[in-house]
Amino acid sequence: MPITLVTADLTRLALDAIVNAANPGLLGGGGVDGAIHRAAGPALLAACRAIPEVNPGVRCPTGEARITPGFSLPARFVIHTVGPVWHGGHDGEAVHLASCYRSCIALAIEHDLNSVGFPAISCGVYGYPPDQAAKVAIATLRDVLTTHPKLEVQLCGFDGRMTAIWQRAFNQV
Repeated sequence: MPITLVTADLTRLALDAIVNAANPGLLGGGGVDGAIHRAAGPALLAACRAIPEVNPGVRCPTGEARITPGFSLPARFVIHTVGPVWHGGHDGEAVHLASCYRSCIALAIEHDLNSVGFPAISCGVYGYPPDQAAKVAIATLRDVLTTHPKLEVQLCGFDGRMTAIWQRAFNQV
């Protein structure tokens, strides 16, 4: 299975695409989103603003994904996805989170990409427990990649703690 675990700054990965754990407006924010916008430069914000709103203030609904160029990033593209906010696990969070991973892989395939790097979607300010999110991510990616075995996926932990969580989930799922 073409899934690898890395501890790195996602914005420095030289892959075809990196995934941005974005907010629905796609206009930047904190955490991974802010880091990607800072590293990509102001052209990323302009590209995001050019994506049409599907509802007022929403360019990308929860569970969906959009793609832009990577601009000043080493990655050629940024795939933006909006993860679910954690509400205790009884509000469809796992379904929405799995949809994020599926939507990102679908865009990667549609754009004929060979490699994609993912952060821990929804595990920052959206409050999704990392252990649970990692299990959803690994199970979903393993399922989706069975039909696309040539696509290389890197799960990127900014620190060793998240990488260890990815590893535990990888061993359990």
